[in-house]
Amino acid sequence: MPTSHETIVRPVITEQTSSAFQERGEYTFQVHPKATKPQIRQAIEQLFGVKVTGVWTSNQRGKDRRVGVTAGRRPNWKKAIVKLREGDTIEIFEG
Repeated sequence: MPTSHETIVRPVITEQTSSAFQERGEYTFQVHPKATKPQIRQAIEQLFGVKVTGVWTSNQRGKDRRVGVTAGRRPNWKKAIVKLREGDTIEIFEG
């Protein structure tokens, strides 16, 4: 079982996720591939001091990449979308 710091790998900040947290209060993270929804909820609440009301997860398939003649593949990863209680925010997304 991964610890709280191992469960949350990094935040995913794109144009789409930026509009999601501004409009709906949803934050997107890359998480450990074996992390469960209760583990993700607990890690977010413990690391950021907020109350989580919903967690959605999906497994993202790695993309094929080519550099010249060499072909490769990016690794598969797990994405979690987290909805927070009204009024709660996570500072890393606000700056």
